[in-house]
Amino acid sequence: MSDVAGINDGETYIDIEEGLKRVMNNKKLYVKLLGKFRDETRLDDLLADIAGGGMEDARVKAHTLKGVSANLSLKYLFLKVQELEAQIKEGRADPALVETVKTAFSRTLDDIEKVIVQYGNA
Repeated sequence: MSDVAGINDGETYIDIEEGLKRVMNNKKLYVKLLGKFRDETRLDDLLADIAGGGMEDARVKAHTLKGVSANLSLKYLFLKVQELEAQIKEGRADPALVETVKTAFSRTLDDIEKVIVQYGNA
């Protein structure tokens, strides 16, 4: 695997090199943080808030997801959640963008698994 995971469809889902730099090249810590993201991050709550019209709660959840994605160098998810957060601030959420975020989240989780397998014993 290269230092950029998820490039098979033209998108960068995880920039491993950048993510490792953020944790001073501590592979064990990076894998731990990715595992915590995988195990604890739920997109369903954000989606439920959007569907139910709870835009302030959705904005807070989107903002949190955006920040965590940036900190872990989950590139494509960060970009799409950033777009979604901007829409939510305007009181809307384009269904096509919501679907894109769902796909980005799923593919990011897939790549997290790959990174954990590759670096898990670091």
